Amino acid sequence: MRPPSPSGPLRGEPLAKAREPAKSERGTSGELTLAFKVVHGWKNLADADKGAAVALGNFDGVHLGHQRVIAQAQAAAERLSAPLGVISFEPHARMHFQPDAPPFRLSRPHQLARVVESVGADRLYLLPFGVEMANFSDREFAIQVLSAGLGVRHVAIGFDVTFGKDRTGDPDSMRRYGEELGFSVSVAEAMAVDGVKLSSTRVREALREGRPGEAAAILGRPFAIEGVVQKGRQLGRKLGFPTANVPLGDYAAPKFGVYATRTRLQDGRRLGGVANIGVNPTTGVVEPRLEVWMFDFDEDIYGETIETELIAFLRPEEKFPSIPAMVEQIWRDASRARQLVTQDC
Repeated sequence: MRPPSPSGPLRGEPLAKAREPAKSERGTSGELTLAFKVVHGWKNLADADKGAAVALGNFDGVHLGHQRVIAQAQAAAERLSAPLGVISFEPHARMHFQPDAPPFRLSRPHQLARVVESVGADRLYLLPFGVEMANFSDREFAIQVLSAGLGVRHVAIGFDVTFGKDRTGDPDSMRRYGEELGFSVSVAEAMAVDGVKLSSTRVREALREGRPGEAAAILGRPFAIEGVVQKGRQLGRKLGFPTANVPLGDYAAPKFGVYATRTRLQDGRRLGGVANIGVNPTTGVVEPRLEVWMFDFDEDIYGETIETELIAFLRPEEKFPSIPAMVEQIWRDASRARQLVTQDC
């Protein structure tokens, strides 16, 4: 399944897309464009950070279904001449309620911010999810966070949204609170692309099963792992293919194996490559990590943050009978990955 174009048809409403940011007047200085901003929390905000039309949700991965919700907030923002905001939670509520659950995240805050900015939002509200937030009733959340704290003018939500303690809030209750508190509400319906339901759960399943193309079709872009490059044993360099090692951390672990990849460096360069995701059983088991060999690149990037997109799954991770056998297979993997990454560009 090939990822749809971000502006492609979605059987109804369009995706959120880049737009002219909201404007604001500041005394006699005229209209000024709002710069994108990440706002942490909802208490004691400046007036400039209030009054947005917002999309509300966890938005883990910001898949195409999430982007439909953002598109509804975007339409309201344009109608109301209001800033466009996206509300998410950090950490994810699941990390609060199930701290020992297996890693599951599809995106980290910096990735979320980049995607949200790319679709034209003016504000990303990252609300801290802890004891206080977890104990808000749905009514308290609407009153204290949405109305008093953020001063929202519109709230766009998904058809299956829940909010408040014990998940008692739903779209119908949000509409009631909107009528009471003075903000409008829109609800995005479920959607599918090529018969595939759009959900973060489905993305995780596709990744676990070694289908990054399906994950990309739901996300609207390739799934990517972001992290700080750590120094390893430098075995790859000694064998002729220097790799950058990044721990998987709290990401949902893709199927262990070899992938054709594209990596964005800290300076913005994007390089094709081949990567192994797993525990490296041939040379000594390690914590699950991504080891990416970027083609035609050999620079010191230890300590830098890189983001690696999974373009195609090549083969499962395996334990080779010898280092030479492993090296021979890696060169075959690299040849295939070069072809796939070139075709994908």
